[in-house]
Amino acid sequence: MGSFTKWLGAGLGFTFGGPIGAAIGFAVGSFVDGFSIKDLTQEQLDYERTRQSSGRSSAADTQSGDFEMSLLVLASIVIKSDGKVDQRELDFVRSQFVGMYGKERANNAFKLFSGIIKKEVSARQVCIQIRQNMSHASRLQLLHFLFGIAKADGFVAESEIEEIRKMAGYLYINQNDFESIKAMFHDASENAYKILDIEKTATDAEVKSGYRKMVKKYHPDKLQGLGEEHLKGANEKFQSIQAAYEKIKNERGM
Repeated sequence: MGSFTKWLGAGLGFTFGGPIGAAIGFAVGSFVDGFSIKDLTQEQLDYERTRQSSGRSSAADTQSGDFEMSLLVLASIVIKSDGKVDQRELDFVRSQFVGMYGKERANNAFKLFSGIIKKEVSARQVCIQIRQNMSHASRLQLLHFLFGIAKADGFVAESEIEEIRKMAGYLYINQNDFESIKAMFHDASENAYKILDIEKTATDAEVKSGYRKMVKKYHPDKLQGLGEEHLKGANEKFQSIQAAYEKIKNERGM
């Protein structure tokens, strides 16, 4: 498998196993002649032995590749949730991966994605695997990316919102955080307050407090462990918080 094998084995950890590993195995087997599921299974076993012997915690053991694989699998579920596969959404996934990883790595990822999207995957099982192995900040970033996919065709369908809402629940992301991220992809005037997770009736002091709370929760530094390639999306999310705060301040003359 040449460079593809090298890419697939680089930086992967918990996604070698479980339902995500099964989806990867299905996808690779669908386009690589001579691929044996035993090869992937052996990699999974080797990884588990290494992790258990090292005593490292699961969330701390999340690799850049794990985030990448999680994005691919969850993106495939969201894209299919409205009953069709829209080319604009596929193009969004490709462009995001090119921006994060460069053309060669993105091409490998999209090749794998083309196989994963053909497989029926349990969102609940995948999200449980992610939840058990990934930090809360990383899970919030996954949700932000999924809303970006949903809006890539210019309209976030209700079926897409509900699919992402279900995923948020499985990922142990609460309703307030879900609504905050969702509001980043809508232009209504009241969304500035939703982004900061405060009511429109909040006092100026409560606005400032809500802003500080969101800055702490969504600061890009929380994703440093996932590599520089994943900080672009984190910065976009952070900028949405800054913009919401500035909008409210201007409206109130703070």
